[in-house]
Amino acid sequence: MAASELYTKYARVWIPDPEEVWKSAELLKDYKPGDKVLQLRLEEGKDLEYCLDLKTKELPPLRNPDILVGENDLTALSYLHEPAVLHNLKVRFIDSKLIYTYCGIVLVAINPYEQLPIYGEDIINAYSGQNMGDMDPHIFAVAEEAYKQMARDERNQSIIVSGESGAGKTVSAKYAMRYFATVSGSASEANVEEKVLASNPIMESIGNAKTTRNDNSSRFGKYIEIGFDKRYRIIGANMRTYLLEKSRVVFQAEEERNYHIFYQLCASAALPEFKTLRLGNANYFHYTKQGGSPVIDGVDDAKEMVNTRQACTLLGISDSYQMGIFRILAGILHLGNVEFVSRDSDSCTVPPKHEPLTIFCDLMGVEYEEMAHWLCHRKLATATETYIKPISKLHAINARDALAKHIYANLFNWIVDHVNKALHATVKQHSFIGVLDIYGFETFEINSFEQFCINYANEKLQQQFNMHVFKLEQEEYMKEQIPWTLIDFYDNQPCINLIEAKMGVLDLLDEECKMPKGSDDSWAQKLYNTHLNKCALFEKPRLSNKAFIIKHFADKVEYQCEGFLEKNKDTVYEEQIKVLKSSKKFKLLPELFQDEEKVLSPTSATPSGRVPLSRTAVKPAKARPGQASKEHKKTVGHQFRNSLHLLMETLNATTPHYVRCIKPNDFKFPFTFDEKRAVQQLRACGVLETIRISAAGFPSRWTYQEFFSRYRVLMKQRDVLGDRKQTCKNVLEKLIQDKDKYQFGKTKIFFRAGQVAYLEKIRADKLRAACIRIQKTIRGWLMRKKYTRMRKAAITIQRHVRGYQARCYAKFLRRTRAAITIQKFQRMYVVRKRYQRMRATTIALQALLRGYMVRNKYQMMLREHKTVIIQKHVRGWLARLHYCRILKAIVYLQCCYRRMMAKRELKKLKIEARSVERYKKLHIGLENKIMQLQRKIDEQNKEYKSLLEKMSNLEITYSTETEKLRNDVERLRMSEEEAKNATNRVISLQEEIAKLRKELHQTQSEKKTIEEWADKYKHDTEQLVSELKEQNTLLKTEKEELNRRIHDQAREITESMERKLVEETKQLELDLNDERLRYQNLLNEFSRLEERYDDLKDEMNLMVSIPKPGHKRTDSTHSSNESEYTFSSEITEAEDLPVRMEEPSEKKAPLDMSLFLKLQKRVTELEQEKQSLQDELDRKEEQALRAKAKEEERPPMRGAELEYESLKRQELESENKKLKNELNELQKALTETRAPEVTAPGAPAYRVLLDQLTSVSEELEVRKEEVLILRSQLVSQKEAIQPKEDKNTMTDATLLLEDVQKMKDKGEIAQAYIGLKETNRQSPQDYHMLNEDGELWMAYEGLKQTNRLLESQLQSQKKSHENELESLRGEIQSLKEENNRQQQLLAQNLQLPPEARIEASLQHEITRLTNENLFYEELYADDPKKYQLYRISLYKRMIDLMEQLEKQDKTVRKLKKQLKVFAKKIGELEVGQMENISPGQIIDEPIRPVNIPRKEKDFQGMLEYKREDEQKLVKNLILELKPRGVAVNLIPGLPAYILFMCVRHADYLNDDQKVRSLLTSTINGIKKVLKKRGDDFETVSFWLSNTCRFLHCLKQYSGEEGFMKHNTPRQNEHCLTNFDLAEYRQVLSDLAIQIYQQLVRVLENILQPMIVSGMLEHETIQGVSGVKPTGLRKRTSSIADEGTYTLDSIIRQLNSFHSVMCQHGMDPELIKQVVKQMFYIIGAVTLNNLLLRKDMCSWSKGMQIRYNVSQLEEWLRDKNLMNSGAKETLEPLIQAAQLLQVKKKTDEDAEAICSMCNALTTAQIVKVLNLYTPVNEFEERVLVSFIRTIQVRLRDRKDSPQLLMDAKHIFPVTFPFNPSSLALETIQIPASLGLGFISRV
Repeated sequence: MAASELYTKYARVWIPDPEEVWKSAELLKDYKPGDKVLQLRLEEGKDLEYCLDLKTKELPPLRNPDILVGENDLTALSYLHEPAVLHNLKVRFIDSKLIYTYCGIVLVAINPYEQLPIYGEDIINAYSGQNMGDMDPHIFAVAEEAYKQMARDERNQSIIVSGESGAGKTVSAKYAMRYFATVSGSASEANVEEKVLASNPIMESIGNAKTTRNDNSSRFGKYIEIGFDKRYRIIGANMRTYLLEKSRVVFQAEEERNYHIFYQLCASAALPEFKTLRLGNANYFHYTKQGGSPVIDGVDDAKEMVNTRQACTLLGISDSYQMGIFRILAGILHLGNVEFVSRDSDSCTVPPKHEPLTIFCDLMGVEYEEMAHWLCHRKLATATETYIKPISKLHAINARDALAKHIYANLFNWIVDHVNKALHATVKQHSFIGVLDIYGFETFEINSFEQFCINYANEKLQQQFNMHVFKLEQEEYMKEQIPWTLIDFYDNQPCINLIEAKMGVLDLLDEECKMPKGSDDSWAQKLYNTHLNKCALFEKPRLSNKAFIIKHFADKVEYQCEGFLEKNKDTVYEEQIKVLKSSKKFKLLPELFQDEEKVLSPTSATPSGRVPLSRTAVKPAKARPGQASKEHKKTVGHQFRNSLHLLMETLNATTPHYVRCIKPNDFKFPFTFDEKRAVQQLRACGVLETIRISAAGFPSRWTYQEFFSRYRVLMKQRDVLGDRKQTCKNVLEKLIQDKDKYQFGKTKIFFRAGQVAYLEKIRADKLRAACIRIQKTIRGWLMRKKYTRMRKAAITIQRHVRGYQARCYAKFLRRTRAAITIQKFQRMYVVRKRYQRMRATTIALQALLRGYMVRNKYQMMLREHKTVIIQKHVRGWLARLHYCRILKAIVYLQCCYRRMMAKRELKKLKIEARSVERYKKLHIGLENKIMQLQRKIDEQNKEYKSLLEKMSNLEITYSTETEKLRNDVERLRMSEEEAKNATNRVISLQEEIAKLRKELHQTQSEKKTIEEWADKYKHDTEQLVSELKEQNTLLKTEKEELNRRIHDQAREITESMERKLVEETKQLELDLNDERLRYQNLLNEFSRLEERYDDLKDEMNLMVSIPKPGHKRTDSTHSSNESEYTFSSEITEAEDLPVRMEEPSEKKAPLDMSLFLKLQKRVTELEQEKQSLQDELDRKEEQALRAKAKEEERPPMRGAELEYESLKRQELESENKKLKNELNELQKALTETRAPEVTAPGAPAYRVLLDQLTSVSEELEVRKEEVLILRSQLVSQKEAIQPKEDKNTMTDATLLLEDVQKMKDKGEIAQAYIGLKETNRQSPQDYHMLNEDGELWMAYEGLKQTNRLLESQLQSQKKSHENELESLRGEIQSLKEENNRQQQLLAQNLQLPPEARIEASLQHEITRLTNENLFYEELYADDPKKYQLYRISLYKRMIDLMEQLEKQDKTVRKLKKQLKVFAKKIGELEVGQMENISPGQIIDEPIRPVNIPRKEKDFQGMLEYKREDEQKLVKNLILELKPRGVAVNLIPGLPAYILFMCVRHADYLNDDQKVRSLLTSTINGIKKVLKKRGDDFETVSFWLSNTCRFLHCLKQYSGEEGFMKHNTPRQNEHCLTNFDLAEYRQVLSDLAIQIYQQLVRVLENILQPMIVSGMLEHETIQGVSGVKPTGLRKRTSSIADEGTYTLDSIIRQLNSFHSVMCQHGMDPELIKQVVKQMFYIIGAVTLNNLLLRKDMCSWSKGMQIRYNVSQLEEWLRDKNLMNSGAKETLEPLIQAAQLLQVKKKTDEDAEAICSMCNALTTAQIVKVLNLYTPVNEFEERVLVSFIRTIQVRLRDRKDSPQLLMDAKHIFPVTFPFNPSSLALETIQIPASLGLGFISRV
């Protein structure tokens, strides 16, 4: 396809622009050949006519598709030209914040002027071992490529870092060296890598300075060779320097500084050690004040001085030499202040006693007069004589400056020599990597000799670069078997010849320097005569005769000839040097000016490698005899040319790697891109030349598979063949007609420039057409759907409208008919109402009229009747009044008369009474009167009787008559009453009518008032109700609001509390995990040091062939375990001591060991604390259950408690008897031993035994005291029961008994009894109170009755108590009998063999318990409650007895341990004494009787072996065991069970040495196996599983309550009895942690190569993501070729890991932790690679990642591991994949991203957004503003600034206790293990 065909409408091109260099524009119409103008539209919308060049007819360069913009490699661009390169760099630098970009083999580094977090150790580890094309561009990728090629190709490497000042060359070189130092490490303990890095501060202080472009500009070139040994570890380094800028010592331009070291000295002048230097402010010295900028912002020179001195110390420069260096530097500063006074035009002098010169001479240790003389004079030598000539002031100043430069250059060389000595390799160097930090192409307004040399060096480097690129291109073409055609590229050999060839610029310069009267002008004329018009690269300026122009590869440069000769000669007067050499007070100074051969470095370009140039190290010439007047035979240019040739030879002998540093702007603004400056540097550094060379051939290269994957959409189904190569050929022949535009190689397709863009255009058009077709179809379907919906809706609307109209008409008809009906009824109603109203009115009028007439008649009759009544009453009142007056007068008269007569009679009586005779008469007559009266009475009685008879007769008659009259009266009275009633009724009716009428009026008025009040009340009520309703609604709303607030507050409080609880829980978990992690990391470090120690020991064993006589070397692990894991009470062998004395080097570092032991102790304490808390919790629960049971069974428990106490007492007595019997037997056995002298009374063993017997007797006394205490408790309880009977004085006996039983102990009972006695006791004053009114007698009677009641209750209580005592005595008697029987059984058991004792005792105990249960079942058969209470009490008693028995067992175990220790000591003494006894004196031991075993042996779950078979056991069971056979055929964990059963037998034998030796050998054996086969996952998994099982067995059978809960009774019988192996459990736990960490490392090494390929690169969903064009550095293919890893590979490997762990019987919890760790590694490695690979950050790749993660989650579900926490470790990766797929435009999207990506850090989110790259044209890039929005929203998030996840992180592992249900006695030992020497017990 012709290039002009690409210039169609909407095609985008680049046009030149004076400001932005290149501008983008869009074609408005197609270009046709012959057009002179292009119609363009700029991006800002402005239309433009672009005129084409009529001569060249070149079209403007085309712009690359947007999907290619921002590529990692510039060679991946379809259009390779300057604007494309510039735009790609700008987009990466400004938008994506990426400073590194590949350009073929070159790494382009743009200085960001900002610290970026991309140089940490995590980034180094991420790039380590990766292919260069698989990661984003980075200086570490270049360093890794160099390191890898050095190791792979066995060829030295070079990294060439170039660029102009301020571009970041030094920093890039520094990071490359840091990478080598970090990745390789050093081969020795001298920390060479630290010294290599420490050389940077020194070289920067003496070789770097501030310039207008850079605050830390390197003013010299350096080439550092980093040496490596055969294992590719750093062993040393060597430095070569080039072109030191000496002129800066004496002159600085405006805003520049001298070298940093001078300002550091001035800033530190106040230090005491610098007082003698007599320094001051930098503005005081001429050599430091010329630039006017002595301070750099943000740099503390005094602090930098400290760093410089520390680096000198690290590199071995002593303090005295440092002070010497500072003296020389101070002398240079003072020398610059020396002034001269002119005497005439040709001579000058130094002022007398000139202070600066005096200070200089004092510091240098030279004579003042001599130095002053030779500063103003020079010596001239001729063939015949020598004479001294004065010089002018100007020449003197130049000579002074030349001397200062010369001193500084020699000092610089001396320091470099010492740095090289410090970095010198002590062993032979195998290979090296050189880092060349050299200046770039320079062009200024005034260019002199320095710029000429710099550009000459860059010409040489560019030539080497071009040749290397050309060579690589040729190799690529040849490898792919493509016809090689010569590519025309710029060859700068003519320019180099112009400079260095015969009669070149340098040759003519040297020739002019030799001329006696040579000058710059004459040299310029020679140049014009020689090269002008003869060489196309040489030109003469129009307006100058003292300058010349050279066309370099980068640009034209005009050089000013002034000063060339002087700088080339670099003249220093020999007499001044001799004066300095003569210094005897200052030894360092003469060293600087020694013989030239000694001063120069052996590795430099010339013999020294440092070129004495204005920017190089200048050396004085040799002072040969007879040639004293000829200084510096070799000019600076000649030396520089030689050093440059040697450098080229070195670079050509290595494989070069290029780093081109670009300075983005001149103002040091961060991430600011100046296109002009960037283009200038790109042209100068050769990047564009690389592009041009690549573009000249076939720059775009695709593999066949990648091409097929990318352009599959352009193929039809019939075009796809089985052979991918043939398919691609067929398709390309159809797509591109011009066959010259592409070539088919063996593995790749090569395209000319622009062809990939054409293919991309065709692909985009095809996809666009497909999209349009899809859109067309979808839109048509949508429109059809819309039409059918609209039609259906219209029909529905019509139906509803018509129905609505019909309904409206029917409604109208109904309304009309209803209206007529309503009118009819309304009219009828109106007429009827009118008629009814008239009728009612008429009736009302008639009623009123008739009522009026009747009322009038009634009123008249009423008035007449009332008148009559009034008359009657008035007349009667008058008659009564008259009668009363008459009667009153008559009564008054009678009264008056009677009063008068009474007065008279009274007067008479008074007179008679006064006379005595009257009394006598009366007395005499009294008897008579009496008699008379008697008689009268009798008579009257007779008359009375007669009268009574008459009266009765009269009464009869009277009654008859009275009855008649009464009837008549009643009849009359009735008639009268009827009349009265009638009259009264009429009156009452009238009154009632009036009353009713009155009430009616009142009722009406009240009704009105009530109605008014009711209305008012109703209104008020309604108003009040409305107000109440409003208030009620308000109250309801307030209530609801308050309820809501309360609910919200409660919810918030609950949530906050839950959050706090969760946070605290998480924090505690984090703290615990951190503690575990620190501990396990220390274990890891300890194991690493241990392995290193073993390796060193092995190396020493190999180095030392013949060991020293008498030297005994033990295994390091064995010795370490012996020292760490043995018991403190055990005695080591005597021969271990000299071994340890002889081998102090084998001991571990005390710091690590102490820290390890502290952590071990801390973990043990934490576990004990946890166990104690758990035990306390269990104990509290048990106490609660016991208390509850006691409350339920309290009433009948008194007898049970007494029974329990008696049993407890008898148990203690029996235990004491056993102990006493055992001690007696032991004493007897010791007295009967065969060595009587050992047990003699004075022997040590005898004293030990006596002490032991004494301690045991004391223990017996303690037990006796406990028995006495128990007996006293029994007595006190009996006494507590008796007072209970006396307390029942006024209460019921049963209630009092319950109260007494509720009291917990005898103390409470006694206190209650005393208190009750005190209350019942009567005080004397109480009797006085009772004596009143006979109360004492009543109280006495009451007390008697109470006493009788109490006596009866007391009798009943006594009877019950006697019954209880009888039952207790019977129980005690039965228990005594049982005790005697048990003692007999115990004696019988002691005579049995050990195997039968346990069985017999169990049988007897079962028989006893069965009999007892049967007895109590018969006893309580009638009362089930009592039986239940008895059973509960029996259980409690059994629990208490078991606790007591455990305590006694512990005590007995302790005593047995002590006895065995003493017996061991006695045995050792016996052995020592037996050695002195002859064989004849030895008495034969009595043979122990052998027990005949039973036929059916009951195995106890132990394995017996001989001590000498221990090594064989370890060898067969550990060292030579094959895990696969064990895992497939045998029980999981079988080796652990076998080892534990052996430990059990040693514990059973109470052999502590055997236990210790077996456990130590086991641990050491496991370590050896893992060291030998530590890379085998199966082996590591097998021993991790068995170590954990062994640890669980030690816990399960330890005898501790916490571990015995899940055991069967049979398993509890197998617990260890003699030894507490808690310390060894900790050791095994640490070993398991180390094995786990090794397992993680093994699976990490296996998974590491699979993860990136399977999770990122491989397309699990084929066709989702197309392969974008890649550059020269091809990435790993995403297509599953043969040998590449896929997701299925990862899942298969996970299945393999899981099946192996399950076969080995690994604990499920441990498997979950391993799976979690594996998934963390997968997620971390995948995410880290995603963050470092721009090509992986796309929408389609996010879909691939999410699919891959879903497959991993499905695997977890299949294995039932979803609760292992593995899925959570993938959360960062899942969120990163989601971030690639979500929308990234609006603020809502930003908010969603911030809330979604909570597992990613801010740096990771921003990095993914920066790296997001569209794969197709339909995707959009993330805008910079959107990324800024994300950063603003996430600025408050407190997370780690670290970019990458720590893929090496290992989660702390725990080993939850997992008891085994397997019975030990059932385990069979297979013959395949080769353990026939052990037997089951």
